[in-house]
Amino acid sequence: MFIIMVYDVNQKRVNKVLKKARQYLHWVQNSVLEGEITEANFLKLKMELAKIINEKEDSIIFYNFRTTKYYKRESIGIKKGGDNNIF
Repeated sequence: MFIIMVYDVNQKRVNKVLKKARQYLHWVQNSVLEGEITEANFLKLKMELAKIINEKEDSIIFYNFRTTKYYKRESIGIKKGGDNNIF
C-alpha cells in the first residue's frame, strides 16, 4: 500500500514523530511523509506514533492508497526530504 502521512504535533514532539516516521516512510515536506509500506509495518508505525503523541493536542492523518496506479505526484520549487531517508 502507498501512504501519505501528514502531522501537526506540539513542537516538543516534532523531532520524535519525524524520526519514527522516517524509519518507515520518505520525508518529502515539513510534516509530510510518503511511501510504500506493508500492512504489518503500517500497524506498527501507528502504534509507535500513538505512544509518542498527545491525542488531546496532536494530529496525524494517513491517506491510504491501495495501489499507486492512480497516484500522481507533482512538485514546484525546492525539493525537501528525499527518497533515501528511510533508515
